Amino acid sequence: MLALSSPSGAGKTTISRKLLDRNKNLILSISTTTRPKRPAEKDGVDYIFSDVEKFKADAEDGKFLEYAKVFGNYYGTPFEVAENTLTKGKDILFDIDWQGTQQIAQKARQDLVSVFILPPSVAELERRLIERSQDSMEVVRDRMSKASDEMSHWAEYDYIIINRDIDKSVHNVEAILEAERLKRERQVGLPEFVNQLREEAVEYKDS
Repeated sequence: MLALSSPSGAGKTTISRKLLDRNKNLILSISTTTRPKRPAEKDGVDYIFSDVEKFKADAEDGKFLEYAKVFGNYYGTPFEVAENTLTKGKDILFDIDWQGTQQIAQKARQDLVSVFILPPSVAELERRLIERSQDSMEVVRDRMSKASDEMSHWAEYDYIIINRDIDKSVHNVEAILEAERLKRERQVGLPEFVNQLREEAVEYKDS
Protein backbone atom coordinates (compact mmCIF):
# COMPACT_ATOMS: atom_id res chain seq x y z
CA MET A 1 0.00 0.00 0.00
CA LEU A 2 1.51 3.31 -1.16
CA ALA A 3 0.20 6.42 0.60
CA LEU A 4 0.86 9.86 -0.89
CA SER A 5 0.09 12.92 1.22
CA SER A 6 0.70 16.64 0.92
CA PRO A 7 -0.86 20.01 1.71
CA SER A 8 -3.50 20.90 -0.88
CA GLY A 9 -1.87 22.14 -4.06
CA ALA A 10 1.56 20.55 -3.53
CA GLY A 11 0.99 18.07 -6.34
CA LYS A 12 0.06 14.68 -4.89
CA THR A 13 -3.00 14.21 -7.09
CA THR A 14 -1.08 15.08 -10.28
CA ILE A 15 1.72 12.74 -9.26
CA SER A 16 -0.83 10.02 -8.49
CA ARG A 17 -2.42 10.29 -11.94
CA LYS A 18 0.93 10.06 -13.71
CA LEU A 19 1.95 7.08 -11.59
CA LEU A 20 -1.27 5.27 -12.47
CA ASP A 21 -0.78 5.96 -16.18
CA ARG A 22 2.75 4.54 -16.12
CA ASN A 23 2.35 1.61 -13.69
CA LYS A 24 -0.24 -0.97 -14.68
CA ASN A 25 0.26 -2.94 -11.46
CA LEU A 26 -0.73 0.10 -9.39
CA ILE A 27 -4.44 0.62 -8.68
CA LEU A 28 -5.97 3.77 -7.16
CA SER A 29 -7.96 3.29 -4.00
CA ILE A 30 -11.31 4.95 -4.64
CA SER A 31 -12.37 6.87 -1.55
CA THR A 32 -15.88 7.50 -0.31
CA THR A 33 -16.55 11.20 0.29
CA THR A 34 -19.36 13.46 1.39
CA ARG A 35 -18.11 16.49 -0.52
CA PRO A 36 -20.05 17.67 -3.61
CA LYS A 37 -19.10 16.15 -6.95
CA ARG A 38 -17.08 18.47 -9.20
CA PRO A 39 -18.20 18.87 -12.83
CA ALA A 40 -15.62 16.54 -14.39
CA GLU A 41 -15.85 13.83 -11.73
CA LYS A 42 -17.69 10.52 -12.05
CA ASP A 43 -19.28 8.59 -9.20
CA GLY A 44 -17.51 5.27 -8.68
CA VAL A 45 -14.50 6.37 -10.76
CA ASP A 46 -13.04 9.43 -9.03
CA TYR A 47 -14.87 8.96 -5.72
CA ILE A 48 -17.80 7.09 -4.27
CA PHE A 49 -20.09 9.99 -3.33
CA SER A 50 -22.16 9.57 -0.17
CA ASP A 51 -24.30 11.64 2.15
CA VAL A 52 -23.13 12.37 5.69
CA GLU A 53 -25.64 10.08 7.40
CA LYS A 54 -24.69 7.01 5.39
CA PHE A 55 -20.97 7.77 5.74
CA LYS A 56 -21.24 8.01 9.53
CA ALA A 57 -23.25 4.78 9.67
CA ASP A 58 -20.62 2.94 7.59
CA ALA A 59 -17.86 4.33 9.81
CA GLU A 60 -19.63 3.09 12.95
CA ASP A 61 -19.99 -0.33 11.32
CA GLY A 62 -16.22 -0.49 10.77
CA LYS A 63 -16.44 -0.49 6.98
CA PHE A 64 -13.52 1.92 6.46
CA LEU A 65 -9.81 1.11 6.54
CA GLU A 66 -9.31 4.79 7.30
CA TYR A 67 -11.46 7.91 7.35
CA ALA A 68 -11.17 11.55 8.31
CA LYS A 69 -12.96 14.88 8.15
CA VAL A 70 -11.05 17.29 5.92
CA PHE A 71 -12.16 20.86 5.12
CA GLY A 72 -15.65 20.09 6.41
CA ASN A 73 -16.15 16.90 4.38
CA TYR A 74 -15.63 13.23 5.22
CA TYR A 75 -13.28 10.97 3.25
CA GLY A 76 -12.76 7.26 3.80
CA THR A 77 -11.30 4.11 2.21
CA PRO A 78 -13.71 1.14 2.21
CA PHE A 79 -12.09 -2.08 3.51
CA GLU A 80 -13.65 -3.97 0.61
CA VAL A 81 -11.92 -1.83 -2.03
CA ALA A 82 -8.48 -2.30 -0.45
CA GLU A 83 -8.90 -6.04 0.12
CA ASN A 84 -10.07 -6.72 -3.43
CA THR A 85 -7.08 -4.89 -4.91
CA LEU A 86 -4.45 -6.55 -2.72
CA THR A 87 -6.00 -10.00 -3.20
CA LYS A 88 -5.47 -9.62 -6.95
CA GLY A 89 -1.74 -9.10 -6.37
CA LYS A 90 -1.88 -5.39 -7.25
CA ASP A 91 -0.28 -2.50 -5.38
CA ILE A 92 -2.79 0.04 -4.11
CA LEU A 93 -2.27 3.81 -4.17
CA PHE A 94 -3.82 6.04 -1.50
CA ASP A 95 -4.18 9.76 -2.22
CA ILE A 96 -4.91 10.71 1.40
CA ASP A 97 -4.01 13.16 4.15
CA TRP A 98 -1.89 12.57 7.26
CA GLN A 99 -4.89 11.47 9.33
CA GLY A 100 -5.70 8.65 6.92
CA THR A 101 -2.05 7.62 6.72
CA GLN A 102 -1.84 7.39 10.51
CA GLN A 103 -4.90 5.12 10.64
CA ILE A 104 -3.55 2.76 7.97
CA ALA A 105 -0.18 2.66 9.75
CA GLN A 106 -1.91 1.63 12.97
CA LYS A 107 -3.67 -1.26 11.21
CA ALA A 108 -1.11 -2.45 8.64
CA ARG A 109 2.26 -0.74 9.14
CA GLN A 110 4.36 -3.49 7.58
CA ASP A 111 2.37 -3.30 4.34
CA LEU A 112 2.47 0.49 4.10
CA VAL A 113 4.94 2.78 2.31
CA SER A 114 4.28 6.48 2.95
CA VAL A 115 5.50 9.47 0.93
CA PHE A 116 4.94 13.14 1.82
CA ILE A 117 5.02 15.72 -0.98
CA LEU A 118 6.21 19.24 -0.11
CA PRO A 119 5.91 22.37 -2.28
CA PRO A 120 9.12 24.25 -3.16
CA SER A 121 7.72 27.38 -1.48
CA VAL A 122 4.55 28.80 0.07
CA ALA A 123 4.20 31.27 -2.82
CA GLU A 124 4.29 28.41 -5.33
CA LEU A 125 1.72 26.49 -3.28
CA GLU A 126 -0.69 29.44 -3.44
CA ARG A 127 -0.08 29.89 -7.18
CA ARG A 128 -0.93 26.25 -7.87
CA LEU A 129 -4.12 26.43 -5.80
CA ILE A 130 -5.28 29.52 -7.69
CA GLU A 131 -4.33 28.29 -11.16
CA ARG A 132 -6.10 24.93 -10.88
CA SER A 133 -9.37 26.94 -10.73
CA GLN A 134 -11.25 24.33 -8.72
CA ASP A 135 -12.01 26.40 -5.65
CA SER A 136 -13.13 29.89 -4.70
CA MET A 137 -10.62 32.33 -3.24
CA GLU A 138 -12.22 31.77 0.16
CA VAL A 139 -11.50 28.04 -0.09
CA VAL A 140 -7.95 28.75 -1.33
CA ARG A 141 -7.33 30.95 1.71
CA ASP A 142 -8.71 28.23 3.98
CA ARG A 143 -6.42 25.63 2.42
CA MET A 144 -3.42 27.93 2.74
CA SER A 145 -4.18 28.58 6.42
CA LYS A 146 -4.15 24.83 7.10
CA ALA A 147 -0.97 24.11 5.09
CA SER A 148 1.38 24.72 8.03
CA ASP A 149 -0.38 22.17 10.22
CA GLU A 150 -0.45 19.61 7.40
CA MET A 151 3.27 20.06 6.69
CA SER A 152 4.10 19.60 10.38
CA HIS A 153 3.43 15.85 9.93
CA TRP A 154 6.25 15.36 7.42
CA ALA A 155 8.44 13.46 9.90
CA GLU A 156 5.84 10.68 10.23
CA TYR A 157 6.48 9.57 6.63
CA ASP A 158 9.00 7.10 5.21
CA TYR A 159 10.01 9.35 2.29
CA ILE A 160 9.91 13.08 1.56
CA ILE A 161 9.81 14.61 -1.94
CA ILE A 162 10.03 18.36 -2.64
CA ASN A 163 7.95 18.79 -5.77
CA ARG A 164 9.98 21.30 -7.78
CA ASP A 165 9.49 19.42 -11.06
CA ILE A 166 6.52 17.11 -11.59
CA ASP A 167 8.28 14.61 -13.87
CA LYS A 168 11.24 14.33 -11.51
CA SER A 169 8.88 13.83 -8.58
CA VAL A 170 7.02 11.06 -10.41
CA HIS A 171 10.35 9.38 -11.22
CA ASN A 172 11.34 9.56 -7.55
CA VAL A 173 8.10 7.94 -6.38
CA GLU A 174 8.53 5.21 -9.00
CA ALA A 175 12.04 4.56 -7.66
CA ILE A 176 10.63 4.26 -4.14
CA LEU A 177 7.91 1.90 -5.32
CA GLU A 178 10.37 -0.35 -7.18
CA ALA A 179 12.79 -0.46 -4.24
CA GLU A 180 9.99 -1.37 -1.82
CA ARG A 181 8.77 -4.13 -4.14
CA LEU A 182 12.29 -5.62 -4.09
CA LYS A 183 12.47 -5.81 -0.29
CA ARG A 184 13.09 -9.36 0.87
CA GLU A 185 9.88 -9.66 2.86
CA ARG A 186 7.72 -8.48 -0.06
CA GLN A 187 8.99 -11.00 -2.61
CA VAL A 188 6.51 -13.87 -2.51
CA GLY A 189 8.05 -17.33 -2.78
CA LEU A 190 11.62 -16.08 -2.37
CA PRO A 191 12.70 -18.61 0.35
CA GLU A 192 11.50 -21.51 -1.80
CA PHE A 193 13.28 -20.10 -4.86
CA VAL A 194 16.57 -19.70 -2.99
CA ASN A 195 16.32 -23.20 -1.54
CA GLN A 196 15.81 -24.58 -5.04
CA LEU A 197 18.86 -22.68 -6.28
CA ARG A 198 20.94 -24.07 -3.40
CA GLU A 199 19.83 -27.62 -4.12
CA GLU A 200 20.74 -27.22 -7.78
CA ALA A 201 24.11 -25.77 -6.81
CA VAL A 202 24.85 -28.78 -4.55
CA GLU A 203 23.84 -31.19 -7.31
CA TYR A 204 26.09 -29.35 -9.75
CA LYS A 205 29.01 -29.51 -7.32
CA ASP A 206 28.56 -33.26 -6.76
CA SER A 207 28.16 -34.10 -10.44
